[in-house]
Amino acid sequence: MLPRRIAHRIPVRVRHYWKLLATCAATLLAFAVVFSTVRVAPLVTSASDADGDEVSVNIAGTTDLFDATTAHKIKITYRSDAYEELLDSFWKDGEKEYLEADLTVDGTTVPSVGIRLKGNSTLQGITRDGEARPGGFGGGRGAVPQGAMPEGGPPDGGGFRRGGGGGRTSLKTEEPENLPWLIRFDEFVEGRRYQGHREIAVRVGGMGGGAAVLNEAVSLHVLAAAGEVTQRYAYTSFTVNDRPTTARLIVEHPDENFAGAIGGDGVLYKSMASSQFTDQGDDPTEYADDFKQITKKGSRDLQPVIDLIKWVTGASDAEFDEHLGEHVDVASLARYAAVQNLLVNFDDMAGPGRNYYLWYDLAAKRFSVVGWDYNLTLSGSATQDPAEPVSMGGGMRGGGGDVPPPEDTRLPEGAGPMPAGGGGRGGFLSGHRLKERFLASAAYRDDYRKAYKELFNRIYGNASALNAVDAITAVIGTVDGADAAATATEAENLRTLIRERTRFLVTNEIVTG
Repeated sequence: MLPRRIAHRIPVRVRHYWKLLATCAATLLAFAVVFSTVRVAPLVTSASDADGDEVSVNIAGTTDLFDATTAHKIKITYRSDAYEELLDSFWKDGEKEYLEADLTVDGTTVPSVGIRLKGNSTLQGITRDGEARPGGFGGGRGAVPQGAMPEGGPPDGGGFRRGGGGGRTSLKTEEPENLPWLIRFDEFVEGRRYQGHREIAVRVGGMGGGAAVLNEAVSLHVLAAAGEVTQRYAYTSFTVNDRPTTARLIVEHPDENFAGAIGGDGVLYKSMASSQFTDQGDDPTEYADDFKQITKKGSRDLQPVIDLIKWVTGASDAEFDEHLGEHVDVASLARYAAVQNLLVNFDDMAGPGRNYYLWYDLAAKRFSVVGWDYNLTLSGSATQDPAEPVSMGGGMRGGGGDVPPPEDTRLPEGAGPMPAGGGGRGGFLSGHRLKERFLASAAYRDDYRKAYKELFNRIYGNASALNAVDAITAVIGTVDGADAAATATEAENLRTLIRERTRFLVTNEIVTG
C-alpha cells in the first residue's frame, strides 16, 4: 500500500480504477515483449493509381527548358555560409543535403529551390582547400576519379579512345560552377514543379567525354531519334553567385513527369549505385539500398521488383528461356542491351554505377529496363564486339584480355564487390543477372540480333550520330561560357570514333544479317 499522503495525490478516478489500468499496462507490456522480435512488413492499403505527391503550382517559364536547339540561361544564388554547411555535412558524413537557393532560368525567377551535390564515383575526386574528402580519391596514387580511368589513360594496347577528349577531371568545392548538381523545385516549396519537372540534373564534364559532355548529349539525341525511351537534354550557361559563367549540360531527371512520357500506366523504380540484384528475402526494407520507388508511392510498393529478382536469380535455364516474356518485355530488353553495346557504354545496368531504372507496366504486369546516365558512352573502343560485354573504358580489353585495375585503386562507394582476380569479365566491376542471362540465352539470340541491326541503322547507318555532333556543337557555340576550342577538339574526337565504329560494325555479321 502507498502511504496515505502519497495516495491522496493520485486523482480519484485513477484510484478507483487502478486494477483495470494495471491490467491494461501489463497487457501492453506483454505485447511489447512477445512481438518485439516479430518483423512488421509495410503494407499498401490502397490500389489507387494516383501518385503520392500532389502538384500545387506548375511554373510555365518562358522557354521549353529542354529545347535542345537553343541556348538557355541558369543562375543560382545562395548564402556562402549555407554552402559551407553543406560541404561540412558531405565531408564528415557523406550526406548530400539540400541547400536552399534562388534560381533564375531563362529569365524566370524561382525562389527557394533545393540544390544538392549529385553522384557517387563522380564525387570521389572532389577536393576542398586542396584536401580530399576522407574515403575519396582526391588525386592520390592509383586514384580512379570520374570515368574510373587512371591518369594518362589505360595501359598500352587497352584499346581505349577518349571519344570526347576525356580523362581525369578535378572537381573543387571552390568552383561550384563546375560541380554536378541536382536541382529540386519542391524541396522547400511543397508541390511545386517547373514545366512539370520536379528535378533536373546538371551534368559534370570530363567523365567519358570532355568538358561539354558532348558524348552524352549525342547519345541522348540519337536514342530519341531512334524512338527509344530516354531523357531530354539541353545546354545552358550556368552562373553560381558571382563566380565565372560556364556552359553546362542539363538533363531531365527521371521522376513522375518522365514516367508519364514512357506511356501507359506503371510504376518507376530507380536502381541505386549499391544495388546487387540479389535475393534478400521477402522483407522490403532489405532492398532499401537496391531500389528506390519513384512513382505511385503509397498506392504501390516494391513487391514486383522483389518478385522479379527472385525469379531471375532462381529460375533454371529452361525456365528462364520459356518464361522470361511473362516477367520482362523481351523486345524492350533486347533493344536496351543492343543500345549499350552500340554506344560502347560500360556503365549501364551491369556497370559499377548500376545506372538504370525499371518500369513496371501495370496492365501487362511486365518490366522494361530504362537507360539513364550516358556520360561514359562513346568513349571506348570503336571495335567493341556486338556479341561481347562492354568492359572497362567501353572496350578496354582490345583483344588482350581484361585490363586489371591499377595498383592501390580505391573503388567508388557502393559500387559492389571486386570480382575475383581484380578485373573480372567486365573490367573493374560489372555484372547483372538479368542482362547476363538474357545475352547468354540461345532462345533470345535472334531478338538481340534483330534489335541490334535495326538500331545500328538508326544510330550509325543513317549518319544520325555524325549529324548530331554537328548540330549540338553549333548550339554549344551560342552558350555563354562555352570553350570553343575545347568543344571543337571534343567534337572532332567524337566524329573520329563514330566513323571508326560505323566502319567496324557495317561488316559485322550481326549487322549484315
